[in-house]
Amino acid sequence: MNRFTVGRLLAPDLVRPLCRIICPAATTTTNTTVPQWTRLFSQSHAARNVSPTPPQQPTQQQTQQQGGAAAMNRLVQQVMRGTLRPGEPGPESLTDTLDASEEENNPEPYHFHIYSHKHNTHVTVTKPNRDAIISLSCGNLGFRKSGRKHYDSAYQLGAYVIDKMHQKGLVKSIHKLEVVLRGFGPGREAVVKVLMGNEGRLLRPKIVRVSDATRLKFGGTRSKKPRRLG
Repeated sequence: MNRFTVGRLLAPDLVRPLCRIICPAATTTTNTTVPQWTRLFSQSHAARNVSPTPPQQPTQQQTQQQGGAAAMNRLVQQVMRGTLRPGEPGPESLTDTLDASEEENNPEPYHFHIYSHKHNTHVTVTKPNRDAIISLSCGNLGFRKSGRKHYDSAYQLGAYVIDKMHQKGLVKSIHKLEVVLRGFGPGREAVVKVLMGNEGRLLRPKIVRVSDATRLKFGGTRSKKPRRLG
């Protein structure tokens, strides 16, 4: 089958829709079918007449991302122009912008560390960057030798540390506090009792997390031979 035969076979199907609209003989027929090309034209014309949808307001996360991208573009432009050298802080540093947004979303709490073993108890209060503010043990209160391991000495230590925090004005500046427990000595429960008692009534509403940092041994060196009594 050559190309002329194919053209004669396809020509009536291509010309017939046009003849129904243009030719007057086709108007007298009872066939009122609408050609496909006219339906497509009407649909596209209706789509152009539809009013555009109003733009959606950007969310807070999208606004922060756009602000970070804009700050990055400004820094790149300053470096390319030579007004800012790489490594120098700009007027609107990108790191400052990102750090401020992270602190607003998830600020780090202060930490109240309680380390208790069978010989002594240590209490340390740290800043969000883990710098120590107060670090005391039962020995700092005057307990000596075996007197440092008892429940009463640890209780007095917890009350003394909270009193120090009131004197330094830390209770007002602390917005979030995390209690970190380590070890299973008698001072563990004693300092917790202080926080749950009258001395810790101003700190309890600010506690957001209680975690256990007791070190567990996995393998390691050989254990010491147990004592044989009797």
